[in-house]
Amino acid sequence: MNPEILNRKGARKTQDIPTEVIELLNSGKIETVNLTEWLGVDHLKLIEIVFAELGFDQGEINLISKEIKSQKKPSTMNTTKVIGSTLYQLYFKTEKLDEVFNKLSSHSSDSIRCYSPYLIGLNENLTIDEKLAKSQKLVADKHFGVREVVWMALRPEIDKNLEKSITVLYEWTSSEDENIRRFTTESTRPRGVWCKHIERLKKNPEIALPILENLKSDSSKYVQDSVGNWLNDASKTKPEFVINLCDRWKIESPTRETEKIIKRAKRTIDKR
Repeated sequence: MNPEILNRKGARKTQDIPTEVIELLNSGKIETVNLTEWLGVDHLKLIEIVFAELGFDQGEINLISKEIKSQKKPSTMNTTKVIGSTLYQLYFKTEKLDEVFNKLSSHSSDSIRCYSPYLIGLNENLTIDEKLAKSQKLVADKHFGVREVVWMALRPEIDKNLEKSITVLYEWTSSEDENIRRFTTESTRPRGVWCKHIERLKKNPEIALPILENLKSDSSKYVQDSVGNWLNDASKTKPEFVINLCDRWKIESPTRETEKIIKRAKRTIDKR
């Protein structure tokens, strides 16, 4: 592989992605390196090539392609969900579900790995504990796209099983992996981005205090930003909760890390 391709920074605009790069992305040979590339992947071409290599039946590939084309408002995130959901429907009653999941979740292409979380999130035979445990490798994935898709795929189940999820995620806040720690807040944000709100946390943000308290002085900026965003979400419906919590943290945790989180958490409040 050309070192220049492997070490590229990535184009700023989709139309500026080099032909060689987009062809490699669309054939699953390399990972995307930025959001522009991630959005520029042609998933119809990608599954036609890679799914055939993985042993999928052409009839199944055609069915998935049909579902992709039938979208009223196509987007990369929704296309990813459509592919993952269709695969689940094709395999959830078969013994091949785990095999398909393993093939997808271990693939070298980040776009292919992004399909796999839906095989967990939609699986009604798994408890929320099992879904979270089975997803942890994806939660810790080195690629930003996979990490974003996995929390979106599991968020509806976390919402349905909020207390149990928070019990599990509380344990994750002690992980050495910042990606795993960050998932605990990103997946439970009261409002979140590009996703349905968690109404119970908008009304009662204190439910998530076990997670928030353990991360109030986290050393990772990646985690700090997520905690700050979580609290900023909460401030739009329960500003008094955020104000009181931040005031207490100032006293209990007088660190630069906590200070950064508080500043981000109160940015909506401070504009009022």
